[in-house]
Amino acid sequence: MRANQGAIHLTRLSVAERIVMAAQAVRHGGRAVKRAGARPLLALACVRARPPQRLVIAPQDIRTSDPTVADDIYAGYFAFASRVVDARNESPFTLIGPSPEWENVLMGFGWLRHLRSADTHLARENARALVGEWLHLHGSPSHGSPSSGRGNGQGASQAWAPIVAARRLMSWISQSPLLLEGADADFYELFLKSIGRHVAFLRAEMRFGLSGEARLFTAIALAQTAVCCDGYARLLKRAGKWLDEELGVQILLDGGHVARNPQTLIDLLFDLLPLRQAYTSRNVLAPPQLVSAIDRMLPMLRLFRHPDSSLALFNGMGVTAPDMLATLLGYDDARAQPILNAPFSGYQRFETLDAVLMADVGAIPPADFSTRAHSGALSFELSLDGFKVVGNCGAPSVQRGPLREAARMTAAHSTLTLADESSARLADEAGLGAWSRGRIFIGPKIHDLSRRDGGEDIGFEALHDGYEPRFGLSHLRRVSLRVEGGRVDGFDALVPAAGRRPPGGQPYAIRFHLHPAVKAARVDREHGVMLALPNGAHWLFHASGRDVTLEDGAFFASVDGGRAAQQIVVRGMSDVDAETAWVFLRG
Repeated sequence: MRANQGAIHLTRLSVAERIVMAAQAVRHGGRAVKRAGARPLLALACVRARPPQRLVIAPQDIRTSDPTVADDIYAGYFAFASRVVDARNESPFTLIGPSPEWENVLMGFGWLRHLRSADTHLARENARALVGEWLHLHGSPSHGSPSSGRGNGQGASQAWAPIVAARRLMSWISQSPLLLEGADADFYELFLKSIGRHVAFLRAEMRFGLSGEARLFTAIALAQTAVCCDGYARLLKRAGKWLDEELGVQILLDGGHVARNPQTLIDLLFDLLPLRQAYTSRNVLAPPQLVSAIDRMLPMLRLFRHPDSSLALFNGMGVTAPDMLATLLGYDDARAQPILNAPFSGYQRFETLDAVLMADVGAIPPADFSTRAHSGALSFELSLDGFKVVGNCGAPSVQRGPLREAARMTAAHSTLTLADESSARLADEAGLGAWSRGRIFIGPKIHDLSRRDGGEDIGFEALHDGYEPRFGLSHLRRVSLRVEGGRVDGFDALVPAAGRRPPGGQPYAIRFHLHPAVKAARVDREHGVMLALPNGAHWLFHASGRDVTLEDGAFFASVDGGRAAQQIVVRGMSDVDAETAWVFLRG
């Protein structure tokens, strides 16, 4: 995979692409100016914040907790986002964190659940001390907001990012029994004032144009606070309306999230399920979209699930935590089967006696929700005999940097890559300002999607036009699975777009990224690859009449970081051999 693949170079943009970019720049630039101008009002709102009268209930935090982590935190070791920091008798909130991801987790206080699970006097005292340190250093947006440039340590700029503040507010309310049991009156008063300050800050952010996933998480945090505290009758109504609106916008009719990232479903369900219970406990009518969204999201989560309980690596999904997935699916009262056809989210699932296949047949998300989206149109993941065999490379734990950029490229997915370029265009190098960071503005649309169920074979056919503006070619993919098992057939072709004369022949590569646990060896006069699964089963990959290579690959979605893997690659030229038939056969 080339390091610069997928980056936009303005000299290569078509007129239509330039118009799209300009329109996005105007819209998002105006929003950025509006929010920047609102910063003084935001700070003023926090100064005038009204605290709640009292906390009434603490919603259950259903995330997995580990009491041994409490000992590490007391000793000064903070292990978040695959990085460990030794505070060495300093406050962790004064340190420059090793990554933005580490800082976000630290400032979000979700780790308080581990101290609560320890259930000791020492853990409670330590929790109060850490919250007190944070309040002293970052207790209001002016201490270290994203726009102020003040505060101790790099993490100051992250402390009052809206999504981090929303996470912190939810964590503090959920873990309030830990923080307030045995607390003195001064701490209790300071704690309530901080809740009021968070509420004022987040309400102002919602009013001044907060967008994307952060808007929904902020609405959840405000709704949780309003239902769990006395004195927020007006907020209860306003937050419920915001929550209803955002769930209607962001949770699609088939239960997927508009960002098309399975991880977002997990993150949301861990907040929405306790919120639903909190409404019930207070005997308050929940927003209509809340219950409906949860009921749709759980079957959608099952769509992405492989037989080994990992989730398919589409559009920003990284490591699957099996315990967390099991916790969420345990709330699915109907024990629903996975949905197979998710037309609004753009995914398809197929199951036979020995195979499970999931395919990405959707367009790119809206720009505000595309910061973690991948350029993987028509990619698929395949499990055989209960083991994941073919997949995408997945997302690493870091949110930015060369590794994340590489993981988003088309070449990191099990699909066709033309001229070593990605099918979607990332905006990072388009000169559109910081607001464009990580977004995708131009990407493929899916055409002629058809699903086949019944008969001896099941499968799908679809075409995407991501390469049409640059090369006048579209990618057609057809995949079918033998219902009785033992065979998966595929067909890839580059089809000239109507009314376009493609330029000279372009090199293409069809990649099949193998899971690290699968062992592969070339056979059959260079046209095939034998795959050995962990259970001893063997499957043969073969591309009719084509040279097949076995190359080094990468698997980013690993608990211990990136792992070496292999990939099957079939190469050709668009003007000579634009059609490729391939097959997986039981050995």
